[in-house]
Amino acid sequence: MGSELPKIIAIVGTNASGKSSIGIELAKSFNGEIISADSRQIYRGFDLCCGKITAEESQIVPHHLIDIKNVGESFSVYDFQKMTYSLIPQILHRGKTPFIVGGTGNYVRSVVRGFHLHEETADMALHYELGSKSICELQSMLTPDVRAFLASNPSDFQNKRRLIRNIEKTIKGVPLNHDNTAMYDVLQLGITWPKDELHKRIDERLTTRIEQGMIGEIKEYIEGGGNHEYLVDLGLEYKYILKYLSGEFLSFDDFKLKLAQAIKRFAKRQATWYKADESIHWIDMGADYMGQALSLISGFLGRCRST
Repeated sequence: MGSELPKIIAIVGTNASGKSSIGIELAKSFNGEIISADSRQIYRGFDLCCGKITAEESQIVPHHLIDIKNVGESFSVYDFQKMTYSLIPQILHRGKTPFIVGGTGNYVRSVVRGFHLHEETADMALHYELGSKSICELQSMLTPDVRAFLASNPSDFQNKRRLIRNIEKTIKGVPLNHDNTAMYDVLQLGITWPKDELHKRIDERLTTRIEQGMIGEIKEYIEGGGNHEYLVDLGLEYKYILKYLSGEFLSFDDFKLKLAQAIKRFAKRQATWYKADESIHWIDMGADYMGQALSLISGFLGRCRST
């Protein structure tokens, strides 16, 4: 007997893997709407830094949860899950297929597994105080139960952002997420590439974004009185461009090289994190990847693609 839960699709994967464009094509094929699962695309501005879809792409398939917050406003996994739980029934009511597309793994997992989350009051002073500490210092602040909780995914123990979030929860007395109740039957498709090809894609994408004006986005924000701490917290492109504009690199080439290296390290951590999830169906990008994805989704939904 098949699942009685409503069916949705999730497209996940590493940085620069092509999730957005593949997600658009698949959503178009199955009369879908896309819920963005990207922790940086929720913020207005910085379109190039976080690789938002273009205006043309947004006309192909409806997108949700992009440009919904100003930089500096808090947005948690709880907020994502709550909004997504509100959007999915609306999309289904319109007779369309919900697609969750993005690389923020805990956003997607909160819906796939149905985490029991708790609303939190943002404490930005605490957040930035913890952000100033090293990974070793943060690890020493973990309580035994949090250590045991993170042991289920060892990469989280080395992830500064995840350490901070769990310490914040401990200080605020927010319960850990031990219990789950899945609300939806989710087909997860994983998108990535062999290491050499992925690194090539990262380098090419970085060059393109710089040529299109990525550095100018951050410069304009700073000159407008923007908060440097927010950029550091957003990480990767934001943090490295801030450091470049502050003269912390030997040259432009040094900046570009080190940013590319940081993005590749991040993609490796993403791949390790996703590969631990045996429920993800990985697409062979060296073959007919669209054919594979279309077949998997057709079988899962029990119907053919839209014409």
